[in-house]
Parts: sequence; structure tokens; C-alpha cells
Amino acid sequence: MYAFNYVKPASLGDAAAALGSNGRFVAGGQSLIQAMKLRLSSADNLVDLSSVKDLKGIKVDGNSVTIGAMTTHAEVANSKEVQAAIPGLAELAGGIGDRMVRNRGTIGGSLANADPAACYPAAVLGLMCKITTNKRTIDGDAFFKGLYETALAPDELITAVSFSKAQRSAYIKFKQPASRFAMVGVFVSQGADGVRVGVTGAKSSAFRATEIEKALSANFTADAATSVKMASADINSDLHASAEYRAAMISVMASRAVAKALAR
Repeated sequence: MYAFNYVKPASLGDAAAALGSNGRFVAGGQSLIQAMKLRLSSADNLVDLSSVKDLKGIKVDGNSVTIGAMTTHAEVANSKEVQAAIPGLAELAGGIGDRMVRNRGTIGGSLANADPAACYPAAVLGLMCKITTNKRTIDGDAFFKGLYETALAPDELITAVSFSKAQRSAYIKFKQPASRFAMVGVFVSQGADGVRVGVTGAKSSAFRATEIEKALSANFTADAATSVKMASADINSDLHASAEYRAAMISVMASRAVAKALAR
């Protein structure tokens, strides 16, 4: 690990000021710290956000659920408000990693890291979502740009994530047994904004399965999702699963998510 300065500010303003020209914000730290240990990443200043109270908490207001960026996965999963408003989102958070990961990892850190197999990106695209930063608000559909690439500027910090409520929602993932990341994960919702299907683990970044959305808009059933044959041309292929297998699993996971949403 390369040498760095460690700063633990108590306010959002102090956090932004402490970043410097070559600094990194650290949330849960589960990805960044490991990368720094391997010297795959470095920073002059490491700004720990764990004491910034304004970045924590869950608020349900009208048709939206707003979650502070430093809210942990466990807090989202165990929130009665989230469970009632968007049950699929609470279940997604409850299935991330193991207890240690859920009690340390945060929603803001997960989205800023944009791991192609992380779970939250599927919810960002599977629900109407707005990501608020210290500078602006970003539409969820415009947030993910590619492999570990987002719309965030180098000095930009996620402060909160707002999800619109849905009439029905569910998330199902086919996980890699060791890491528990999604080999294919699908978030399905149906609400006032129509049907949305967010997919993670299958490409270099999360995406919406518009073909399945169209089928479910006409007929919101598990069979309708299964009937869609996803193309494998730009799907990930590795030692765990071929592109063809992952493509087929998108429709399967979507159908299971629909069945789960309808069963509530």
C-alpha cells in the first residue's frame, strides 16, 4: 500500500475540502482499501465519510424513498419503511454478501464503485431513481457509463439516492457461491411509471432489459418474461458462465422476479 493522509471529517463541506487534487472518498472501504493494499489504486488523501451524519438515514415521503449515501445495506434491509414501500429493494439489500459486508457496506459506496456484478445498480435501473450528489441530481438511467465507470466527476460525492415507489417489485439473482456477487441479477418493478427491468452481472455495467420490459408491459406474468430470448452478443463470458448461459438466465431470473412480485 502506498502512503496517504487519512482524514475523518464530520461535515459534508469539510469532506469536500479535504479531498485535494488526488484524494479518494471512502465509504465502507471494502473495495477501495483492498485495491490500495494491492497497489492497484492510490490516493494522497483518504477521506473517511463514516462520521458525516448528513449522509445517513432513510426517509419515506409521498411517492419516494430517499436513502442517505452512507446508509448500510443492513439498515436498508431491516428498515420497516423500505420493506413496506419497496419490498424488492429491502430484499435486495438483505441478500448482499454476508453479515459483515451488509453491516459495513453502504449504498453510496456501492453505486460510486459501480462493480458490474453489484446488486444495487439493478435497483437503480429497475426503479425510477435519482442520485443526488454534492453538486447536482443525476437520473438513474444516465448514471452507469461502463465498466466501473459512472457519471460522477472525480471530486463529486453521492449524498443520497431516491427511489420511486412501485406497485410491485422483486429482485432475484443467480449468485456466484464464493463471492455472492450476481452472475445475473434482475430487478423487476411495475408501477405508475410502467414496467422496468434492471439487470446486473451480465454485461460490463448494469442495463435495462427493454425487450423484457415490452413483454411484461403487455402481459405481466412469469411466462411473458421467460418467452423473451436475450441476445448474447455483448454478454459477459468467463470461467463461471458463458455468454449464452448468462443471456438465458436473464429471462429466467426476470420470470422468477415477476412470480415473486405477484405473490406478495
